[in-house]
Amino acid sequence: MPKHQFSPLAGITRRRFLYCSALAAGTTAMTGWAAAQPRRLAANDKLNIGVIGAGGKGAGDTDCCAGENIIALCDVDETTAASRHTKYPNARVYKDWRKMLDQEKSLDAVIVSTPDHVHAVAAGAAMRMGKHVYCQKPLTQTVFEARLLGKLARQYKVATQMGNQGSAEDGLRRAVEVIQAGLIGPVREVHVWTNRPIWPQGMDRPVGADPIPASLDWDGWIGPAPMRPYRAAWPDGSSGGSRRKRGLVYHPFAWRGWQDFGTGALGDMACHTANMPFRALKLGYPTEIEAASPAMNRESYPLKSTIRFLFPARQGLPPVNFWWYDGGDPKPDRPYDHDGSNKPPKDVLTDIQELMDKVPGSGCLLLGDKGKLFSPDAYGAQFFVKLEGEKELTDGKSHEAVKAIAQSVPRNAFSGSADQRHHLEWIAACKGGVPGYSSFGIAAYLTEIILLGCVALRVGGKIEWDAANMRARNVPEAAPFIRRAYRKGWEL
Repeated sequence: MPKHQFSPLAGITRRRFLYCSALAAGTTAMTGWAAAQPRRLAANDKLNIGVIGAGGKGAGDTDCCAGENIIALCDVDETTAASRHTKYPNARVYKDWRKMLDQEKSLDAVIVSTPDHVHAVAAGAAMRMGKHVYCQKPLTQTVFEARLLGKLARQYKVATQMGNQGSAEDGLRRAVEVIQAGLIGPVREVHVWTNRPIWPQGMDRPVGADPIPASLDWDGWIGPAPMRPYRAAWPDGSSGGSRRKRGLVYHPFAWRGWQDFGTGALGDMACHTANMPFRALKLGYPTEIEAASPAMNRESYPLKSTIRFLFPARQGLPPVNFWWYDGGDPKPDRPYDHDGSNKPPKDVLTDIQELMDKVPGSGCLLLGDKGKLFSPDAYGAQFFVKLEGEKELTDGKSHEAVKAIAQSVPRNAFSGSADQRHHLEWIAACKGGVPGYSSFGIAAYLTEIILLGCVALRVGGKIEWDAANMRARNVPEAAPFIRRAYRKGWEL
């Protein structure tokens, strides 16, 4: 195995792994969809791509692949997808992605850019049909779905990529090299924080219903989740207020905070901000996940949370306490908007405060026996190092000890923005190139670990995790949050 790769199942016995694989294999495809292998393409061939969730984030994902053949666009809302239809007039238009997959026989690849709750059912169906898949982060909404998508990608030999575009950054890959070279010594503590949520959280479901716009297929938007009435805006026009999209209840954008549709601030941003340390530290599976947050209702994620993941010793590396922080205290005039105050303890942030005058809204800090490494953004594009005896954090590009470390992780070979290069890496993999740096082989594992934090939030405390059997030993009530039920007609 190359130096920069690792096995997420390290330490799990073969018997338990086979048990888990059999469990995942027991989930069936939608009736009538036959398994297929991907079409072989040469480097100069163009992929035939279909987009599920063409409006919103899907618009940017489509544009990043505009050099290929965009032959089908699917979105449940004609209004949000209108600009896509104009830009790609030769693409056939759908509202139901199931019909798109059934009718577009020439598809080679599929982009999934829907809300989180649809990711797994759409991506899973596409892979079972032999289609390469690019899926937005978080890869899935549940732990079970993440493990299953990783298995399906291997089984159907399709090229995959999760949309955490920081994976394309040279800075992130360099940080992985530096940490694995042992520059800051064995790492025992990690702190990751974010300025999310930037949408409403901590609220109950509004009562009543609004007329469904003619442009919106509400049944299709709900997809595999339990049906609920459509609400366009909060009854008083401001109860769901947030820094963006104030007043919206579910669609567009405001869905992230709802337990039925999103994965909260953790699911939204940890696939970015926790990406580098998860890779660098070869973390394996945690044995404990403990969540602390204000009282949590049954509808939405809390306005702030602190979550601790305990990773045991592995591959000669020491145990790691991994801390996650999001949100903050509610603002007096906007109870579902936070002040961004939930960050690591002040003594942990002293060097960062001195470096930047103020602590950034998002960041990642690794504390090792010989020093520390800090990345000041959500994507790992830049990092700073401070070794024992040094007075301050120094940019990794100019730190002499960093310069002496040889490159061991291949770089993304493409040009353009990180998002563009991330997509192009996936396209090359679809045509027989090397797997993407965030292929489901690692992205499914990363997502699975992150979503354990969502499970801990929903059970309201500590989980003792049995990774091989995908269960919380001490909290059997966690089972429906690990593997959810699906509405009839939308099964995984």
